[in-house]
Amino acid sequence: MSPFLQKLQAAVRRNRSLVCVGLDPDPDRFPPAVRDAADPIFAFNRAIIEQTADAVCAYKLNLAFYEVAGPAGLEALERTVKAIPDDVPVIADAKRGDIDNTARMYARALFEYYRFDAATVNPYMGRDAVQPFLDYRDRGVFVLCLNSNPTAHDIQHLTVDGRPLYLRIAEMVNEWNAHGNCGLVVGATNAESLGGIRAIVPEMPLLIPGIGAQGGDLQTVVAHGTDRNGEGILVNASRSILYAAAADFATAARSAVITLRDEMNRLRSVR
Repeated sequence: MSPFLQKLQAAVRRNRSLVCVGLDPDPDRFPPAVRDAADPIFAFNRAIIEQTADAVCAYKLNLAFYEVAGPAGLEALERTVKAIPDDVPVIADAKRGDIDNTARMYARALFEYYRFDAATVNPYMGRDAVQPFLDYRDRGVFVLCLNSNPTAHDIQHLTVDGRPLYLRIAEMVNEWNAHGNCGLVVGATNAESLGGIRAIVPEMPLLIPGIGAQGGDLQTVVAHGTDRNGEGILVNASRSILYAAAADFATAARSAVITLRDEMNRLRSVR
């Protein structure tokens, strides 16, 4: 088992949680007290982290929400990663994918400078665009497989050798997984397809966005996505947690995380 998977499994079992919180800050939705802070993005994130770190299995930061704020946003990104407890995995949702020389720079930035535990990558350009990430044996690499946006089906469901392309992607990533540090990104709105993917990658972690604001079905996700140990999924929720309430937002976020965690644990127990 790779060091990343060991860290993830330890967090899952310690916190009894398959919840991954997406720290995707939107300043337009911050309460006034946070907007007036010297570093509002970091102030918001820190409050969420302090309230939820003992109830999650990971955090996922979508870089777009930081890059849009320019240098100040990237400084908040760096401060946020450092503020997360060392025993909780942190995923960079960057969806990188480029020629190998450029991919090496992307991997160095995310894994060496920002010190993320894992990153999302795009396999469209083939293995050499992903390999620089895979070479970091102690880090996780979540490869886009089946996404939740409406027109993803236009490409990911194309027939290749009589099967949907997304299943071929799962097969390829299984072949690339020499260091045991691969995972797949599968949107919760495609929960009915999870069983086919899980059959190809029985032990690989699945990062599953789309629960909450996007309306993914939690029961189907747990039933078809978890591995033989009732683990193996990171169910990501962002807006439904970060903005659960305008007043006392961090406490409301904790309540939302615990509700989601407990519901998944209930479903795991009866699957």
